Amino acid sequence: MKIRFQPHPALALASPRTAILALAALAFLLSGCGRQDQASTAAAPVTAAAPVAVAPAPASTAQAALARLNAPVVPLSAVAEIGKKIFYDQSLSASGKLSCASCHNPDNAHAPANGLAVQLGGMHLQAQGGRAVPSLRYHEHAPAFSIGPDTKPDEDDKGAVLQAAAAKANPPAPAVAKATLQPSAAVQEVVPQGGFDWDGRATNLTDQAGGPLLAANEMANKNAAQLLAKFKAAPYAKDMLQLFGPSVFTSPNLALGEAYYALALYQKEDRSFHPYDSKYDYYLAEQVQLSEQEMRGLTLFKDPKKGNCATCHIEKPSRDGSFPPVFTDYQFEALAVPRNKAILANRDPKYFDMGMCGPWRKDAAKQLNYCGYFKTPTLRNAATRQVYFHNGVFHSLEDVVHFYMERETKPEKWYPRSKDGKLNKYDDLPAAYHANVDVTDAPFDSKAGAPPALRDDEIKDVVAFLKTLNDGYQPEGKKIAGK
Repeated sequence: MKIRFQPHPALALASPRTAILALAALAFLLSGCGRQDQASTAAAPVTAAAPVAVAPAPASTAQAALARLNAPVVPLSAVAEIGKKIFYDQSLSASGKLSCASCHNPDNAHAPANGLAVQLGGMHLQAQGGRAVPSLRYHEHAPAFSIGPDTKPDEDDKGAVLQAAAAKANPPAPAVAKATLQPSAAVQEVVPQGGFDWDGRATNLTDQAGGPLLAANEMANKNAAQLLAKFKAAPYAKDMLQLFGPSVFTSPNLALGEAYYALALYQKEDRSFHPYDSKYDYYLAEQVQLSEQEMRGLTLFKDPKKGNCATCHIEKPSRDGSFPPVFTDYQFEALAVPRNKAILANRDPKYFDMGMCGPWRKDAAKQLNYCGYFKTPTLRNAATRQVYFHNGVFHSLEDVVHFYMERETKPEKWYPRSKDGKLNKYDDLPAAYHANVDVTDAPFDSKAGAPPALRDDEIKDVVAFLKTLNDGYQPEGKKIAGK
């Protein structure tokens, strides 16, 4: 189930009345994603006494990273300003107490600031959400959902652009996936990629913006007509009339389409959703050094025989440095995280959240080779989170990395036993779909009883590196324009 990065075509924001706005010209055009320098792969871990050798970044990479740090804050467009008002408007919820910002807290990297596995919503703020709320940061280059070939990019970015354009013009039939229940059907690997939400059901950012407003366990508007009435009564209704025209409130579809567009544009334009100002970004800009422990963690993160994290959580910018790394390949994976009993729905032994094939996504329900697949999230700001994975089952990065290392080597640590003492491995996925779980890529290719790919001290090093991905880093003695 080896994942290889495929560059993606541009993602457009669509509005019923507004010209298409490109969210991104391209997704990351990463060169040699699956490759590692032989020297860095074979090198022994850096000891505490050893000097840290920092390979100089290509000039274009450093210059591009520094330009992002120095970029001036650009005022929002008038439409994005409306999107900002909608984002903070609690009156749009059935309870009158919930806004987009309630779950996507800007002070916590646009993610929840509490340790609940799933957030509470509904009429009385007592209904559990279905999944852990992801961060809204670093989606500005996310591609629209598609199912396509899992191929390596060309040796240069120009070739990758041409390859992406050809794939868009001639999309293959989504017949075969990375993991399949039909072993004889492996003709050409194709993979689901892009989209929004854990299951990719929102094709683009505009689609995603409207989902929570009508979800019964979130902002809980009964229908589009009810939501339209709230927009007409909002203090920014006159702004909507002025910008979108006098007919904007004549139909729910028209008004909601413009509102969703404004929400998406706000996330696209406002720099707080993609600041690129972590310590790692300053490191890419050659403004700071990583500590010895952080450098050891980065080496382990990239090493395909150790952490192998960079296979899915890509740490490289594009060759010319113009597309910074967001630490995801935008693809989907079945990782078989343990069942979380804190989610009330999980108390029903017949209930399973199977990601791409249900219960919320409907169009892929019959593609059984996608059951258990969830989108790979960005690792930026991961250290600020209090819950991890789609079901919020873990509460620390240390536990997350230990699970990766020990899921196969020590499964009894992570999964329960039935009354007869049998280990219930992969307990949050029906047995019929266990073949979808990744047991091919390191570290999941380890066997029971084998030593984990990372020692405890190495796990601490990886976590130390992950903390360098937190936004808002302030380098000592460095004056960066606009900071």
